[in-house]
Amino acid sequence: MAKAVILDTPTKTPAINSLARLAKLMDAQFSIPGTGLRFGLDGILGLIPGVGDLSTMAVSGYMISIMAKNGASGALVARMVINVIIDAIIGAIPFVGDIFDFGWKANTKNVRLMQEHYVEGRHRGGAWRVLLPALLIMILIVAGIIWVAVQLWQWVTAQF
Repeated sequence: MAKAVILDTPTKTPAINSLARLAKLMDAQFSIPGTGLRFGLDGILGLIPGVGDLSTMAVSGYMISIMAKNGASGALVARMVINVIIDAIIGAIPFVGDIFDFGWKANTKNVRLMQEHYVEGRHRGGAWRVLLPALLIMILIVAGIIWVAVQLWQWVTAQF
């Protein structure tokens, strides 16, 4: 399980620093007393079938677009999108996905990647050539999740 702590090294870009706070809210805002386990809104919203996964994926997509606007390279954006896709696909599986959402902290991983990118001084260009196809893939995944949810709902209602 990835550490939920965002790097303490602030970037020179206020947008990235505010995304670090958003990542904490989504992935590590709350803790279970006495355990050291942290979770955020991603884990909580993920408990709501369909809607929760879609809303957290939308927040992740927003965060990636802001990071792309602030100098993430195409390769970095691709790594971020993979983190979000893993979160979306496994998170959409009933019960298993709910448990997974509490451990897989895609937003925290992505902000950490961006902060490391800044520390290494590689934040020079935009990533739109990678971001647009990645967003298309994310939209297709969202459409797939909605389709599966509708099919599941129809099957469940047909049983009663």
